[in-house]
Amino acid sequence: MSTANLLRLILLAAIWGGSFLFMRIGAPVLGPALLIELRVLFAALFLAAVGLVLKRALHLRAHWKHYVILGFFNSALPFLLFAFAARTLPASLLSVLNATAPMWGALLGAAWSRQAIGARSAIGLVLGTLGVALLVGFDHAFARPGAAIAVGVALLAAFSYSVASLYARSAPSVEPFANAHGTMWTSALMVLPALMVFAPAGAPTPGVMAAVLALGVLCSGVAYILYFRLIEEVGATSALTVTFLNPLFGILWGVLFLGEAIGWYTAVGAAVVLAGIALVTGFAPRWLTRLRPHGSRGAGLPAQRQTTE
Repeated sequence: MSTANLLRLILLAAIWGGSFLFMRIGAPVLGPALLIELRVLFAALFLAAVGLVLKRALHLRAHWKHYVILGFFNSALPFLLFAFAARTLPASLLSVLNATAPMWGALLGAAWSRQAIGARSAIGLVLGTLGVALLVGFDHAFARPGAAIAVGVALLAAFSYSVASLYARSAPSVEPFANAHGTMWTSALMVLPALMVFAPAGAPTPGVMAAVLALGVLCSGVAYILYFRLIEEVGATSALTVTFLNPLFGILWGVLFLGEAIGWYTAVGAAVVLAGIALVTGFAPRWLTRLRPHGSRGAGLPAQRQTTE
């Protein structure tokens, strides 16, 4: 991996890790529905502008059903669920729960194909579960009212990403930029009914609106462009290294900007979760295996598209 692509990877992880910081700022004030409606709308407008400049067609008539399905499971539903959880849980915990998506994907894939889970994947699932239990069991945020429901909702959001990934394997082939652009518009339409359920808790401040704008333009629009550029340059396997870096930045931003307390359980729990994910996915990007001594081997993650924030 070139230095430029490595910097893109780190930047993408920093941006996606920051999405939990911005949701933690915006959700308690705007509520999950308005926050996410603005997020996907800003992202759609930004990508529309980029599409005009790059002359990228959306082909809405041909692919609208695909945009609806992928938009629901990869954006509208998980974004709403994470925003709901962000009213209660710290950004650091949300970022680690988000990283469990590959674990859910392994379970869902095994159930879909009716194949038994291998020993390595089973150990990874157990490790991941223990890591989440460690985080939740010792984090003081779990003592807050509604925290147990928020954890379940966040895990359901991660599960939704795995459903989107499974669907994408057999979905019609659509140009990556059009995928991102089209799903933001369909997500904006699908989130609208939620506005009747979740009302804002207060008036937005300039800081809250800045967080919303960052969520839409930076964490959705710019992040998608960076992600697809990485896939083109280094392949899907290496690009998915971002899954392991997101929690690191999610924890870092929570500490720096929200004053979240990080205990030993945060570091250990996150490490155990990431170790479990590595075992489940057999993760070993090409650029990393090249650094190993000759004779060592590593299994690669299937080249599938999976977005986790």
